[in-house]
Amino acid sequence: MTKNIQWLIAVLALLGLGVSAYLGYAYLAQVEVSCWEGSAGCDAVKASRYAWVGPAPVPVLGMMAYVAILWLSLPALLPAALKPQAPLLLFGLATVGAMFSAYLTYLELFVIYAVCSWCVVSAVLMVLIWALSVFHLAKANKETS
Repeated sequence: MTKNIQWLIAVLALLGLGVSAYLGYAYLAQVEVSCWEGSAGCDAVKASRYAWVGPAPVPVLGMMAYVAILWLSLPALLPAALKPQAPLLLFGLATVGAMFSAYLTYLELFVIYAVCSWCVVSAVLMVLIWALSVFHLAKANKETS
């Protein structure tokens, strides 16, 4: 069961990485974002002062988080010393990611007054990863006790 959860987390992280990479490209290349409801929502979010954290566009931070989640979800890629801590690290990173996604969604709805469909997809993926990481951590703790 734990391996199935890890693989599902890895697949969701790959999807999130794809979404973040697309948005990161759009931010850095300064091109219009193609959204399902039209580009007005995505471009309004992209043009807001909340689209960057210091010198980094938010999607690039998302890319970094999804890469780290992907790495932690694939134990074959981890050093032996890190494997026992991987479920807790994955849970911690997913918790921070889900909380940051919730904050960004709040900004979209109540501050920017525009919704980016790609951002919503990324937020949903991160919340799903978080939920799976809870089960993964519980299962890992049960196996070690």
